[in-house]
Amino acid sequence: MEMLLSGNQALARGIYEFGGEFASAYPGTPSTEILETIARFWKDDVYAEWAINEKVALEVAVGASYGGARSLAAMKHVGVNVAADPFMTLAYTGVGAGLILVSADDPSLHSSQNEQDNRIYGKFASVPVLEPSDSQESKDFVRYAFEMSEEFDTPVLLRMTTRVSHSKGIVKIGERKVAENKGFERNIEKYVMVPAHAIKRHAIVASRLEKLKAFAEKTELNRVEWKDRKIGIVTGSIAYQHAREAMPEASILKLGLGYPLPMNKIRDFASKVERLFVVEELEGFYEEMIAAAGIKVEGKKYFSNLMELDVDRVRKGFIEAGELDASVIMPSIETEPVLPRPPVLCSGCPHRGVMVALKKAGVYTNGDIGCYTLGGLPPLSQIDSCLCMGASIGNAFGIEKAGKTSRKTVAIIGDSTFLHSGITALASVVYNRGTTTTIIADNGITAMTGGQQNPATSTTLMGEKTYSIDLAELCRALGVQHVRKVDPYDLDETLAAIKEETNRDAASVIITTRPCMLFPKKVNGSPYEVDLGKCIACGACFNVGCPSISVSEVKNEKGKPKSQIDPVTCTGCSICAQVCPADAIARIES
Repeated sequence: MEMLLSGNQALARGIYEFGGEFASAYPGTPSTEILETIARFWKDDVYAEWAINEKVALEVAVGASYGGARSLAAMKHVGVNVAADPFMTLAYTGVGAGLILVSADDPSLHSSQNEQDNRIYGKFASVPVLEPSDSQESKDFVRYAFEMSEEFDTPVLLRMTTRVSHSKGIVKIGERKVAENKGFERNIEKYVMVPAHAIKRHAIVASRLEKLKAFAEKTELNRVEWKDRKIGIVTGSIAYQHAREAMPEASILKLGLGYPLPMNKIRDFASKVERLFVVEELEGFYEEMIAAAGIKVEGKKYFSNLMELDVDRVRKGFIEAGELDASVIMPSIETEPVLPRPPVLCSGCPHRGVMVALKKAGVYTNGDIGCYTLGGLPPLSQIDSCLCMGASIGNAFGIEKAGKTSRKTVAIIGDSTFLHSGITALASVVYNRGTTTTIIADNGITAMTGGQQNPATSTTLMGEKTYSIDLAELCRALGVQHVRKVDPYDLDETLAAIKEETNRDAASVIITTRPCMLFPKKVNGSPYEVDLGKCIACGACFNVGCPSISVSEVKNEKGKPKSQIDPVTCTGCSICAQVCPADAIARIES
């Protein structure tokens, strides 16, 4: 049987087919669908959960592995930074049953704040790295990963990329094979990493790496495709697909095991071709190790470490290297111009009211990772920093302590992100007698990654009802004495709260209380319309950045366009009506 599956769906299928019993993750594009697929189709066989953050996701998966269950922790590439603490020591303890850490890297930053190459984590931790190049391999490599993990007593880093995660291909489907679960077996020297035990385990890691190097030389994960021997290409992951299409007659050494490298196989391959290239996305990971082994190789000189590769970029690299004629590049196709579609908060998004109020309050805003980050773009332009999950509170507190900024500074963070990594920062503010104001934009869902549940939503990934964290009570438990809730659709209330709390000589928290419009869609009464007779074309409604508001064909006496509202997409949130100085915007009478 065959199915058309994305790489993420195929990987999830692999967890099911090859005896996985436990999966944990924090949602993050491009990895999110792995856990969603498991929970949707195979929850009777594989337990799946959203963890509060990636560190916890890995730690729980490690416990499940110690307890005898083949396990997986999945996250996007920056999530591995959060999970790095347990990951680095996990390389020492080894595993119980097979354990896979999925790192879904995001070349070209489709939905991320950086472009890091997590193959480097494998080398850093002395942990093997598998790199599937299509959906079939995304499923099949789960079997290899579990088997390698158990044979070598190691976690395995399974590196996906956005193109592999989200592209679809034909996948052969098999039956589930149940792995033996032996339960937890006590072994203090293996699992308890006090220094006396860790030093011994480090020696085991070094020995294991040598065994993995020998394995890399013989495994079918690394294969040679002999064709014309004028050019040899070492490649892996999605770059393999681009290289094969761009250079169909070249010989290729395809690496499925990206670390450790099969250096003897590479050396032999290099000796049989006239010129050796490495085609890889982002960093020169293979190239540097190959060159360090004394093998003449070329790569990043022609293939940039910035952004995704594609077939034309690979062709252009080989043209620059003198190995292709420029005529192979497809000519540009003239297309009709289209209106730009910059990222924007949805119609009726509750974050819009907060941004408008913050702008009116004249404060600096330290942002975080979530939909509200879009408030940093025109016309709102109200997010002044965005570093990583949970950094908003620490950033704002640091600016406060620096003491030279005249404007008030606030932090804004979403409900899921606050639970992920904002709690400790807020506790630190209170402990260190800070006066920072934190706005928790609680829209009742983990929205930016597609509407996942979190510990404040009362429902698990498996659809079970559970306890819900009360964010206000949590903040009070941390020692915040001034906690209040506001309706972000009420600009006057929200603005007054911001002004009052930012002038308070103590830490404070404002929690917004409107749900996301999309999960499920909420309608706040009938839509609004513009009375063109009253509209003065001041542009105030344009400045709230709502996609339901556009220019009309009607202009004022100075030739400035008046506005209009799309009644189909308008959700009736009323923000535009509240900012209109001419009272020209009113709700359509039903």
